Amino acid sequence: MRHAARTRRLRQRVLWLALVLLAAGSSANAAPNGGEAKALAMHLKAVGAILYGAWWCPHCNHQKELFGNEASEALPYVECDRDDIGRKRCESAQIKGYPTWDLNGERRLGVLSLEELEQWSRFSPQLKAAQP
Repeated sequence: MRHAARTRRLRQRVLWLALVLLAAGSSANAAPNGGEAKALAMHLKAVGAILYGAWWCPHCNHQKELFGNEASEALPYVECDRDDIGRKRCESAQIKGYPTWDLNGERRLGVLSLEELEQWSRFSPQLKAAQP
């Protein structure tokens, strides 16, 4: 049992390092105004998107920072490493690295720009105008 836990932690660290290298090469957007970011966060939640992450993951924190403080509270976020409930949920979802976005079974690993999230989730300008 201990060997399996060590192996899992080692895999997580290797994936974390891969994410560090991936994120270093990606360009992220600056946060839009709070209303637009909150509308996107609410849209992501409404269409069933889930952001899996860990409290200690700098890329997860960066992903949330792209939305700003208020909008990040509205994100459909699952914490994978704070308690047993989160760990079990992420294990059953077979999360292999952080951050991981899931939208209807399609996964994206790493920090996504707000524009990428808008396109992927089909968040149109009409939806922006309709959001409060």
